[in-house]
Amino acid sequence: MVATAHAFVDYMGYPAAMSASVPRLLLLAPHNSYRIAPYLLAAQELGVEVTVASAGRHSLVSAISEGLHIDFDEPAAALAVLQQAHLSTPFSAVIGSDDHSSELACQAAAIFGLPYNPPGAAAIARRKDKARACLLAAGVRVPSHFLLDLQQPLAAQLGKLRYPCVLKPLALSASRGVIRADDAAAFSRAAARIETILRDNQHAEEGRYVLVEDYIEGIEVAYEGLLDHGELQQLALFDKPDALQGPFFEETYYITPSRHNEGLQRAVHKTVADACRAYGLQQGPVHAEVRIDAHGRVWVMEVAARTIGGECARLVELATGQRLETLVLAQALGQPLPCSKFSGGAGVLMIPIAEAGILRRVEGTLAAQAVEGIAELVISVREGHELLPVPDGSSYLGFIYAVTEDAAQAEQALREAHAKLKIVTAPLFRLHAGQ
Repeated sequence: MVATAHAFVDYMGYPAAMSASVPRLLLLAPHNSYRIAPYLLAAQELGVEVTVASAGRHSLVSAISEGLHIDFDEPAAALAVLQQAHLSTPFSAVIGSDDHSSELACQAAAIFGLPYNPPGAAAIARRKDKARACLLAAGVRVPSHFLLDLQQPLAAQLGKLRYPCVLKPLALSASRGVIRADDAAAFSRAAARIETILRDNQHAEEGRYVLVEDYIEGIEVAYEGLLDHGELQQLALFDKPDALQGPFFEETYYITPSRHNEGLQRAVHKTVADACRAYGLQQGPVHAEVRIDAHGRVWVMEVAARTIGGECARLVELATGQRLETLVLAQALGQPLPCSKFSGGAGVLMIPIAEAGILRRVEGTLAAQAVEGIAELVISVREGHELLPVPDGSSYLGFIYAVTEDAAQAEQALREAHAKLKIVTAPLFRLHAGQ
């Protein structure tokens, strides 16, 4: 995969001639982001030239090593590099691949005069504490919450605490560090565990403070949409049939189309749109997680200015008839793409990691793939690699996809396939200094 500032190179790595009028995309992404390859493929489909801006100077992926090299922790210096590239050959659009890069992408777009989200809006969306405060001020329903200072004694800060509650790092994703506490002892253990997770965080506030909020009993759904000049278009709504009750909140099943009634689905869309307006988001992808209580009230858990994580984007392609990254890129370039209505059912299981250890093998994959309705099974962790479950880890063993006649059949196929897998691990022994 190769994409440089002055030449388009196809997804398989073979250069192709491009005219000076070809649209140019600046893609900001961590050097190890799995989103880079899908965006390069989407750019190829639309005939767009791509420059990847990342820290991966020595990456084995040519699109990264031959792109622009920046330090996301030094935004002023990074913006100077990006601006120089834009002055040399102007970009037509800027996209940040994830939470880590979206704020810098907004700043670059503002300098270039390209439509995107205001930098302040991206900063709010990335930080759970800022997002909660913003939504509360705008009248959007969020749990009661406060900030916990890990560097101060806990007892003096717990006057407003109600159990059960949930502790969350300010800016981590994929449920990493999210822990429910039902009493004082569990709260103390959770705070200590999160403090260990945040030990290497280079951001002073994000390594020191934790968001503490009321636990909302209810079901969850995930929402995927696109903003165009502030107008929100729904791409897909995913049911999460497993109850996410804690103490940890690992994602498992996503099923589409949603089986909730139309009134509730409209309420979810309105709530996400209200949150986007409160943040000031105007352009690009939106991924939201909301919880619905027994009274049908919609509570915002997260609204992020990025696409859905993991390999779940493939479900959006089934629901819309278009690759998610193709839709995002086309929208950024002002090229509307029609979305088809999905008439069947589909789902994905993010295969959970049940226990820590070294992966030896995964048994039963052929039997799982043979289940009716299973489209594909992908094991994304190689043998010999360390497995780390949530809340300490943030990755999955792999993914199982189902495509069936309806949503209920998709869920059933995924559960049956998962039951046929056996994960064989070996214990991990760590050596510490002095031992």
